[in-house]
Amino acid sequence: MAAPGDSVARRRAAVACRWLFVPAALPVVAVSVIRAVPADWPVFAVQLVAFTPWAAVPAAAALLLAFLGRSRWQQVLAAALAGCQAFWLFPLDIREPAAEAAGSQVSLVVLSINAELGGADAAALVKLVRERRVDLLAVEEYTPQLARRLTAAGLDNVLPHRVARPRDRAAGSAIYSSYPLQEAGALPGTRFSMPVADVDLGAGNGTVLRVAAVHALAPVGNGLGQWRSDLVAAAGADPGSGPLLLAGDFNATHDHREFRALLAGTGGRPLLDVAASLGSRLVPTWPMRGYHLPGIALDHLVTSPDIQASGYSVDRLEGTDHAAVSATLNIRVP
Repeated sequence: MAAPGDSVARRRAAVACRWLFVPAALPVVAVSVIRAVPADWPVFAVQLVAFTPWAAVPAAAALLLAFLGRSRWQQVLAAALAGCQAFWLFPLDIREPAAEAAGSQVSLVVLSINAELGGADAAALVKLVRERRVDLLAVEEYTPQLARRLTAAGLDNVLPHRVARPRDRAAGSAIYSSYPLQEAGALPGTRFSMPVADVDLGAGNGTVLRVAAVHALAPVGNGLGQWRSDLVAAAGADPGSGPLLLAGDFNATHDHREFRALLAGTGGRPLLDVAASLGSRLVPTWPMRGYHLPGIALDHLVTSPDIQASGYSVDRLEGTDHAAVSATLNIRVP
């Protein structure tokens, strides 16, 4: 038989847990509402929903407190919140690449890096390109100074073909390739330059890989509308057929409705996020330095469904707050 003092202590502990449940559950409720409701949310909400995977931590704490507090309504709410978090962490709709078609195969190692105002360590980047045997490189925040440092570090010897639009600070981008490529314009209506190129896969039949170096404006301040417009422009790079690669800093995660709309496709076919298709959707690419924030995945390699991907990797480089993302793309050509 429990002593009266023990019973009082248990009741007090339960009451304390019920009170503690509130601050644990409130941020999860806020994130869950933003994540679940398909609305044009304001800036703070768009920024907050990027950290949805981290809401699993207070969601688990709220679930534990609800059961320790022995409150039925808190238990129901906590279970619902935990269920939503589990569904968003491990979604059922991650699309697999299409079945392999007949024909020969071209394998390309691709890498993308946001150089943070051109400050990335050029020698380290060229070393990574050599180690990974990269065939195609997309660089965002590509400045004239960075272009010169990359040339001095020997990048032109490894990837001799390029479409480059160097700009001061964050506005420039470039595509380097070991394969011949031809400039195909740029994505329209964007704040940052997003060049598009057709890479000759050397199949002898004119098959090209359409590549766009993506750098969406961050959804901060008055930039929210431009961020949404940039993601729409990136989706519009898909001609609807043929191999496609969108590589760069999308400033968006899978928890943003706008990024999921991009993956749904505007060219008549859905697109694939390489990291997600290979089980690495939650591996963070930002911030690697400078911000005391939980890591999230803002940098992506997005392909058409006819491309098979493997070997996804995230590598940290000095001089930039973004990680480099790379993978091997296996492209079937007729």
